[in-house]
Amino acid sequence: MAERSTAAVDVADNSGEQPLTAQADQSTADGVAQNRERDTDNDEAQEGTGTDGSAMTSPPELHSGHKLARRYRLEECVTRLDGFSSWRAVDEKLRRAVGVHILPADHARARSVLAAARSAALLGDPRFVQVLDAVEENDVVYVVHEWLPDATELTTLLAAGPLEVYDAYQMVSQISAAMAAAHREGLAHLRLNPNAVLRTSTGQWRIRGLAVNAALRGISSDTPQRTDTESVGALLYAALTQRWPYENDAYGMSGLPKDIGLIPPDQVRAGVHRGLSELAMRALANDGATASRHESACTTPEELVKAIGEMPRIRPPEPAFTTPPEYQRTTYQQGTYGRPAPHPGVTQPVPTPPPPLQSRTGKALKWAVSALLIAALGLGSWQLADALLEQDKQSDDTNQTQTTDGDDKDNDKPKPAKPISIQGSQEYVAKGEAQAPEDVAKTYDGDNSTYWRTKKYNAGPTLAPYKPGVGIVYDLGSPQELSTASLGLRYAGDHTTVHLYATDSLSPSTGIEGMKEIGTAATTGTTLTVKAAKPLKTRYVLMWITDVPNAPSDGYSGAGYKQAITEVTFKG
Repeated sequence: MAERSTAAVDVADNSGEQPLTAQADQSTADGVAQNRERDTDNDEAQEGTGTDGSAMTSPPELHSGHKLARRYRLEECVTRLDGFSSWRAVDEKLRRAVGVHILPADHARARSVLAAARSAALLGDPRFVQVLDAVEENDVVYVVHEWLPDATELTTLLAAGPLEVYDAYQMVSQISAAMAAAHREGLAHLRLNPNAVLRTSTGQWRIRGLAVNAALRGISSDTPQRTDTESVGALLYAALTQRWPYENDAYGMSGLPKDIGLIPPDQVRAGVHRGLSELAMRALANDGATASRHESACTTPEELVKAIGEMPRIRPPEPAFTTPPEYQRTTYQQGTYGRPAPHPGVTQPVPTPPPPLQSRTGKALKWAVSALLIAALGLGSWQLADALLEQDKQSDDTNQTQTTDGDDKDNDKPKPAKPISIQGSQEYVAKGEAQAPEDVAKTYDGDNSTYWRTKKYNAGPTLAPYKPGVGIVYDLGSPQELSTASLGLRYAGDHTTVHLYATDSLSPSTGIEGMKEIGTAATTGTTLTVKAAKPLKTRYVLMWITDVPNAPSDGYSGAGYKQAITEVTFKG
């Protein structure tokens, strides 16, 4: 089966910096577009000594237009700090935007950055911004990662005010679960701040800089789980209050007054959700949580996930429907076009309309309508007589037979299924690593030559018990009544099994066992149609593959048990 290393990231010695949740970041977002993804914190360039106390190596001479590996063209520098720089770049081979961290190969933290990037890349969790490449070449070390042009930083979101209760709940739930998964693989973030948390256009929360951002700055911790948990608590506190839970101002937010200490969010701002307020304090106040409930503190992301699960679930707000304004007739329709406007306070007499059709035009119209009616009656009578004569002629012909279908049978025909357009997608990972999250959109791009492919496995066709299955969650844009799903498959053979499930979002809040199955089907060919047992209304559909055939090697994929989806269409 597909294997990967779960080794922890080896970062440089601690430079004496306190965890970032306890220390205000000095960077600002001035001059940065509101919806543009910044790679790190956009700190200003510094000279002299690095944060780890060692002499800082001068950064390589780079400029816009410079190419790395004859592939990555640098476009814009977004960070220059401590001997490294971060850029927005273009991958000319795949024609997509990427982010790149660059530092000299002899930099004191070059080895740590490479180790951190390669470990983060092996995680493959779609909740994190993915590391795409980590290379040492021509005396330069560079790390390439995803660039999300449709994502917005939490810093930008909080500049407009605190988050709504449901948005704050979704943020802390998704971020806590993601960090718990990372710590299970031995990975820590250590710089989890509002600049590192992004919300995509589909409402999903993603984390960037796992392990890499800390390695770039030489940050380490003896208690990484506690550090990241406290960071999540600080994020939730800021989301609820628009205040940074420490004395210093940071990330465009004011800190707490120095003489009152750390107080619960519901005492900072009115209307804060009580359960989320206590959750933030349990993550921040590691010496004993809130005074009102005396709940135990959360010192690991796993404990934070458990605490969130014990809370009553916060549901999204009901959509508000506004009454459309009353129809306003225009001045021309009211019959005042070309007349002067009435003086204020003067009552205008309402003219009495003339009797209908009494004018010269009306009389002409009446004669024209009468003539048309007479002509229509004459034509109809002639057609009726002709039809009766034809019927008598056919009834006399004994050698001719006639079959008549009742008109009611046409009414009983089922309505043809209409295609449902796909608005978004995301790979679903129930266990282990992702398959190819960057290729999920190729399954509905209208091109059968592109595809999303699973990794190859040494045993099959059933993936279990090594992996419960692999799949993709599709967003249909709005609740749709789904009847069938048609799949194009790249590989034939014994055999492919696909299940369809209705779920609640692109990042389902439950496992497979908590979803409602729509239908299932299996095939040995290259096409597969899954029909719903009965039509089911849902917005999010999980295509879940549990069995794959044995396929030969092609491209960069070796021979083994695998499958690739070329095109998916839904009909309702």
